[in-house]
Amino acid sequence: MPETPQHMQARTESAITHRNVLNIAWPIILANTATPLLGLADTAVIGNFGSTAELAAIALGSLWFMLLYWSFGFLRMGTSGFTAQADGAGNSPEVRASLSRALLIASALGLAMLMLQIPILGALQWLFSASSEVETIAAEYFRIRLWAAPAHLGLFALFGVLVGLGESRTLMVLQLGLNGSNILLDLLFAGYFGMGAAGIALGTAIAEYAALCAGLLMVTRLLARKHPGPLFERARILDAERLAGTLQANTDILIRTFLMLLAFAWFTNQGARLGDATLAANHVLLQLIMFSAFFMDGFAFAAESLIGRAVGAGDRSRFERSVRISSQWSALTALALAATILIAGDAIIALLTDLVAVRDAARLYLFWCALYVACSFAAFQFDGVFIGATRTRDLRNAAIISVALFAPLGVFGTQHFGNHGLWASFVAYVLLRAITLWRRYPALRSGMFSGAANARQ
Repeated sequence: MPETPQHMQARTESAITHRNVLNIAWPIILANTATPLLGLADTAVIGNFGSTAELAAIALGSLWFMLLYWSFGFLRMGTSGFTAQADGAGNSPEVRASLSRALLIASALGLAMLMLQIPILGALQWLFSASSEVETIAAEYFRIRLWAAPAHLGLFALFGVLVGLGESRTLMVLQLGLNGSNILLDLLFAGYFGMGAAGIALGTAIAEYAALCAGLLMVTRLLARKHPGPLFERARILDAERLAGTLQANTDILIRTFLMLLAFAWFTNQGARLGDATLAANHVLLQLIMFSAFFMDGFAFAAESLIGRAVGAGDRSRFERSVRISSQWSALTALALAATILIAGDAIIALLTDLVAVRDAARLYLFWCALYVACSFAAFQFDGVFIGATRTRDLRNAAIISVALFAPLGVFGTQHFGNHGLWASFVAYVLLRAITLWRRYPALRSGMFSGAANARQ
């Protein structure tokens, strides 16, 4: 397919600047850091208009959905890499097909979740139980909110396309619109109409379908401007080779994500064996790590977009500058966050808990938390590099190796050095994630042009 002048200019434009990286990263960081406000709003609404059991049910139900939906994060990550490469290659039909394939998979998975909701709910109740009253309310919350599963997964697909195209400001507007409408609907149903936890679930479901409709409109208009043509080309969407590649990449990322969740769950479980105060302290410190991840994600997403487009265009200079500049900003941000944790950690911990034993324990391990954040940028950036290049098999293998080594290190460290040993092994785990991908990076770099050739076909 002949390239437009805009695509030819994009492919010959090799100067990646600090501004390019920041323009992609900051809207994502802003959207990420605003997301926890939704959880706070839900808590505030039920805390003022509901019962203790309903508040506990919201917490339990939210945990169920976090576990469930995190497992399908591959819809976002896989889509961004394929979209970025096709965009860099000037392959408009494949950009549109990447979205259509992702939406097709999201719809199929969402409908499957609806059909299998009874066994899924049973499995989640078995994993995370509570009192009978809380479980009853949480089950109702789950059944209502699950009707939005196709919308939630569809939004993953749209986010992936927006990240791949570098349209992070549009993503920010969509994410903030979703959160804002969700809060207003929660206030309406749970507060004004007094529907309690069921109202929270209903408000969330409606907000997600509204955001999906708005997102589809935004993305189709964006594609009509940048990559005009029919959105649904059946032959290209269902092309056996490309569909198989998409499914393989998504499977690799699914395994990688599951193993990461397993590592965090294992860390939490090991901490539980060291006593309630240690468990609670580790949980508090993990909140600081999760908050820091919002910032790291911004630069990882920037890497996905810029590197994917450089690979698609076959431009080694853009590729190398994208890796270098996005990593520099990620490293600086990680060091700033780690320094903030060390300097202001005591005050932050005091805001998160007023339990003296938990505060004292958290302060004792604050250094390890800061060290983890300082070291984590490399793992985040390599994730972004390999996702942008769609080298998902390497991501999967790195996750397998790092988790396999983390477990024995954690057992040894906990047995001999208690929670200090557990945290040391946790820092080693995030370094292992980076090291295993760093060892594969030369092969990725040398194979860049074959990846570009595939994207242009």
